[in-house]
Amino acid sequence: MVRIKIAYIGGGSKAWARVFMNDLALADGLCGEIALYDIDIPAAERNRKIGEKINASPNTVSKWDYKVYSDLGEALDGADFVACSILPGTFDEMAADVHLPEKYGIFQSVGDTVGPGGVLRAMRTVPIYEGFARAIKEHCPNAWVINLTNPMTACTKTLYDVFPEIKAFGCCHEVFHAQEFLCCAAAELFGVPKPTRHQMKIDACGINHFTWITEANFEGRDMLKALPDFIEKFYDEGYCEQIGFKPQDFRGDNPFLYGNKVKMDLFMRFGVLAAAGDRHLVEFMNNSWYLDNESSPEKWLYHLTKVDYRKKDMIEKIAQSERIASGEEQIEVKKSDEEVVELMKALLGIIPPIVSNANMPNVGQMRDMPLGAVVETNCVFSQNSVKPITAKPLPANVSALVLRNCLNIENMYSGIKHRDFREIFEAFVNQPLCSKISVPDASRLFIEMVKATGDYLKEYFPPIDLGI
Repeated sequence: MVRIKIAYIGGGSKAWARVFMNDLALADGLCGEIALYDIDIPAAERNRKIGEKINASPNTVSKWDYKVYSDLGEALDGADFVACSILPGTFDEMAADVHLPEKYGIFQSVGDTVGPGGVLRAMRTVPIYEGFARAIKEHCPNAWVINLTNPMTACTKTLYDVFPEIKAFGCCHEVFHAQEFLCCAAAELFGVPKPTRHQMKIDACGINHFTWITEANFEGRDMLKALPDFIEKFYDEGYCEQIGFKPQDFRGDNPFLYGNKVKMDLFMRFGVLAAAGDRHLVEFMNNSWYLDNESSPEKWLYHLTKVDYRKKDMIEKIAQSERIASGEEQIEVKKSDEEVVELMKALLGIIPPIVSNANMPNVGQMRDMPLGAVVETNCVFSQNSVKPITAKPLPANVSALVLRNCLNIENMYSGIKHRDFREIFEAFVNQPLCSKISVPDASRLFIEMVKATGDYLKEYFPPIDLGI
């Protein structure tokens, strides 16, 4: 049994904490301390109680000591792993991120990665992550740092920029959904039982939430060559691949489901498969393509995720957490579809090396992207090592789409790092979702959005002055 310490920054999480704690409870061969750190101490304390309930479950094979810390440094001291999963600001700030642009005709389906909302979220998040990086360097410089916070690319960039020797990577499950989509296609096309995701061998590369599958193989079959027959059948009606749902369940009220019509349309154009959910993909392209107005999602078989829905969902999750913490509701300990714990075990040498997608600085694994920019490719996880795998080059037209967004993130990050509103604004107005807005209107929108989230910026930024 290997004993480790995991520092969980954002340990008051309303959703992902339970997923992580469940997976750790089923991690045979591991045990130790989970240090829960959060500015919301009662939320962290609630998760500590949930952790104790998980420990008491008959399904649990690995028991953990859950401790709540009010001091970040103390939580990090001696940590072998650091998991970062935070909400920068509140859903009130996210409501401004997502919905203020609507009066200028800009709609966002997620609003946490790119587009106007992604820029403002990064402005709140990067300064916080600067502090995390400095604290990790001081208290646990040899720990592996797993980032799960969006905007993934900017957060991971910050960690490496502030602490270049850090051992960090960003983890995202969006590529898993694309693999599941291909598994559904294999079952439909070849009349076989649906394969598992791990049977679908892929090469994927891009930037987070805008990653592309350039090769896919199932038992010697080239899935990208076979895919057009599947698309011809399901293009108009759509197909939801998510585990636990039926192919047409995206037509219901769940805003996180989608019919993959955008993904299928892009494949027919470019011959490679976009590997994120449609809700994310549409925000990386000119809004006239797939997000022209509020009715576009209906045509393209996805949903706008309204922040009111997120607020309601958060209230329900807190209420459920309270019921579990008090013992009023039993928690079911079962394995999730996430891979974080498996990656940790590979890094510890407990299991053989595994290959999975991860976000890391570009050291040549994507030759068409700037060196040092954070990109997402397959990586080999082995004992105390993560090595990016050189990706197959993207088609030139797809590479141009990815490069525009990659450079926007690089420029936005530079502006935030230097607290330069003018530099940030140039990345803001160059967002594909801002392609139809004039520069004066973009300036007005940017100022409105900065002021709406001002309470979370005033500690780090001077008063806004664009000089435009």
